Amino acid sequence: MSDIAIIWDWLAFAVRWLHVITAMAWIGTSFYFIALDLGLRRSPELLDGVDGEEWQVHGGGFYHVQKYRVAPVHMPEHLIWFKWESYMTWISGAALLMVVYWAGAELYLIDPAKADLTIMTAILISAGSLTVGWIIYDVLCKSQLGRYPTMLMILLFGLLVLMAWGYDQIFTGRAALLHLGAFTATIMTANVFFIIMPNQKIVVNNLISGQVPDAKYGKIAKLRSTHNNYLTLPVIFLMLSNHYPLAFASEYNWLIAGLIFLMGVTIRHYFNTIHSGAGNPRWTWLVTALLFLLIMWLSTASLSQSPQQDAVLTQKQEIFATTDGFEEVYDIVTGRCSMCHAREPVYEGIHYAPKYVFLETQADVTAQANAIFIQSGITHAMPPANITWMEKAERKKIQNWFRTASEKMSVTMRLN
Repeated sequence: MSDIAIIWDWLAFAVRWLHVITAMAWIGTSFYFIALDLGLRRSPELLDGVDGEEWQVHGGGFYHVQKYRVAPVHMPEHLIWFKWESYMTWISGAALLMVVYWAGAELYLIDPAKADLTIMTAILISAGSLTVGWIIYDVLCKSQLGRYPTMLMILLFGLLVLMAWGYDQIFTGRAALLHLGAFTATIMTANVFFIIMPNQKIVVNNLISGQVPDAKYGKIAKLRSTHNNYLTLPVIFLMLSNHYPLAFASEYNWLIAGLIFLMGVTIRHYFNTIHSGAGNPRWTWLVTALLFLLIMWLSTASLSQSPQQDAVLTQKQEIFATTDGFEEVYDIVTGRCSMCHAREPVYEGIHYAPKYVFLETQADVTAQANAIFIQSGITHAMPPANITWMEKAERKKIQNWFRTASEKMSVTMRLN
């Protein structure tokens, strides 16, 4: 089981790396084209059908970019499509959701104190909610509300806050915010796959067949692209939130998520206004700062740590606590790690346990057995810079204890 833990940890790392890389590519192209579109300059000298142009300099070269109101008269020989960045971001994110939250549902997804779900039920809710969310959003956009972008954005915000609250009623706090990020990212990628790209293909096919493209397809795609632009920054926060208990473990994590979406609007409004040359709305930074201060207050107003959760975990802790070598490992961990990973840390400069991981009691240590094995047994990640001088022999004892306990756990699970 220990070897499987290592392989699984590397698999999660590889998928997460792919997810980050593709997300960087998608966000980069998205922000670039929004800024380009807003910064276009109009002049009488432009060719017929050209909506605007912009001169740019980068990497020692000059670039002359022109945008057509609908499309050029003839189909260009070389046309670059920007879609795979979006698709691969979603695919890798879905894979990461499966690897971490579906495969580790007992620890990371299900909270029996909120809803006593089976693993399969939790997974079906997880997957189904992403699909349902897109359907609701798409119906709203295709309704008459599509003619009122501001009202549509307000309803979208309401939907996202409602989903944040709903996820928090059934999943762990960590999973709730992560799923809200996946919910939002699914809307964004579905916009590209179901709306933006098909509309662009209609225009291309019209050009190829010699027809004059209808401008409505570009307007529809522009609305969805604008939504994606404002949703990007909150999604990044939600994807990072699982590393910060002050964000996900608060009783008000769903409200924090809602405020994060408002921060995304204020930040993007500032840059979009600057890029379009429509002014310099410095007030947005004050509003953003105030929202962030409110988030900081909410994060500690009523901090609630979800218990690590069911009979499987209890059984695992019992096995790890009764395995030979545990007493030595417990002494090692408390001697080398608990000065930081305590409910009241004593290490100078540490005001709360990193990631709210506690390593004081025997129950604490057995609950974190896998992390201890990875972080301090087979790697030297902890203690950081080996500041408490954990010895090689001590790391070996952690390895032996974890591997022995894992074998016992495997046997027990097979018997059950």
